[in-house]
Amino acid sequence: MTSEDGEVRRGEMSETPTFTKCEETMFTSVPENVDDFHRRYQSPLSSRYTSPEMSYNFSDHRKFTTWRKLWIYLAKGEKKLGVPIKNTQIEEMEQFVDKIDFQQASEEERITRHDVMAHVRVFGRCCPSAAPIIHLGATSCYVGDNADLIMMRDGFNILLPKLARCIYRLSEFAKKYKDLAILGYTHFQPAQLTTVGKRACLWLADLLMDLHNLTRARDDLKFRGVKGTTGTQASFLQLFNGDEKKVKELDILVTKMAGFKSSYKICGQTYSRKVDIDVLCTLASLGATIHKICTDIRLLSNLKEVEEPFESNQIGSSAMPYKRNPMRSERCCSLARHLMTLSTNSLNTAATQWLERTLDDSAIRRISLPGAFLTADIILHTFQNISEGLEVHPMVIDRHIKQELPFMATENVIMAMVKAGSNRQECHERIRVLSHQAAAVVKDQGGDNDLVERIKADSYFSSIHDEIDSLLDPKSFIGCAPNQVTEFIEDEVKPALRPYHRQLEVYAVLNV
Repeated sequence: MTSEDGEVRRGEMSETPTFTKCEETMFTSVPENVDDFHRRYQSPLSSRYTSPEMSYNFSDHRKFTTWRKLWIYLAKGEKKLGVPIKNTQIEEMEQFVDKIDFQQASEEERITRHDVMAHVRVFGRCCPSAAPIIHLGATSCYVGDNADLIMMRDGFNILLPKLARCIYRLSEFAKKYKDLAILGYTHFQPAQLTTVGKRACLWLADLLMDLHNLTRARDDLKFRGVKGTTGTQASFLQLFNGDEKKVKELDILVTKMAGFKSSYKICGQTYSRKVDIDVLCTLASLGATIHKICTDIRLLSNLKEVEEPFESNQIGSSAMPYKRNPMRSERCCSLARHLMTLSTNSLNTAATQWLERTLDDSAIRRISLPGAFLTADIILHTFQNISEGLEVHPMVIDRHIKQELPFMATENVIMAMVKAGSNRQECHERIRVLSHQAAAVVKDQGGDNDLVERIKADSYFSSIHDEIDSLLDPKSFIGCAPNQVTEFIEDEVKPALRPYHRQLEVYAVLNV
């Protein structure tokens, strides 16, 4: 019921709303005549952008074959330390490492609501003689956490050569343009000159920090190992009849089989979720670097000074055929923002873990950990493609310099006049007046900066007329930039790239 003024009275229900035909038919049933792939939502990270190697690294096949390998490592270690496990049982498990019935595993999980036990049962059906010893003494995190650590380690190993290639391409670009003067900008307002190569070195310096950080984050990863349900290894102590030495040996054996140098000595049911913070924040920092660089490229593209590659058949706009949009850099910025936000998930998860563990970490980690590595993979691949085709337009750069350089050169003019015997204050005032006149031409009339012409036409400056052109040479305004580029590349970039020297000649091709 409603009052005369149209308001619904408290405690009374409004009339049942009516829907238009459009609203009733907005949702339709799932079509049966469309293939399964195209009638389900697919994450663009995996279906559109990421590399095959990174996509596979976090795929179900990689994850669950890794689980099976971990069960084999556990069985081998237990057998070596005296648990009655037969060679034939281990051989049977090894025969079915990559022969996984995913449909059967899904059906089991629907019944059990437990992914690990679903795969234990399916693996056991493949290996009936080994079924009694699969997962012996272990908890779910033995396969879950250890597999995550393996996939993150391998994810870093995929990313690092790609980052190295980005650094290498940019260093070659920086060397090529180390002497090319260009307007510097502070507050996105013209400032002192720099060089195209020196600006690229600003980008390189940040990327080198990321190379160091990714390497450290990878090398800091340890194995969770065999720690039991709450990290006390009680089940394994019972398995070995109280022999703590064997418990420790088992942990070491399995850790080495998994390719790690050491395991975390202290765990709850899981490894500390602060490890995920370190991983995701390191990747988020990489995202911040790529975002900054690609934002710079977008700004320079607007100025038409430096542009990302643009192919002959590429279309910038469906409506405006002349457009040359920096879509690669825009993609990097877009995905870099996503990458940066994922670190928040790891912070919230670590902060809300109760005592030895709570399961509300599980679902979000299935999304954020693979998502971070896939996103980092995409932006590095895309940025490498950008860095391999950056276009520089010296004539445009020179025109922009000529528009601003006369103002920047006024201090040099004053110094030359003083050396010629003029009064510094008087000279300053004359240049101030001429500068404002020239600025009015630029701002109010849309003309070119004619300050130099005004100085040359003023008899007061006749004593230095022959010097004015040399005072305006852009190279006299770039300081030590060229040598800084050379020294930086020789002293810092080249040493950092040595571990990747065999992987630098791989080129990045975009599919979309």
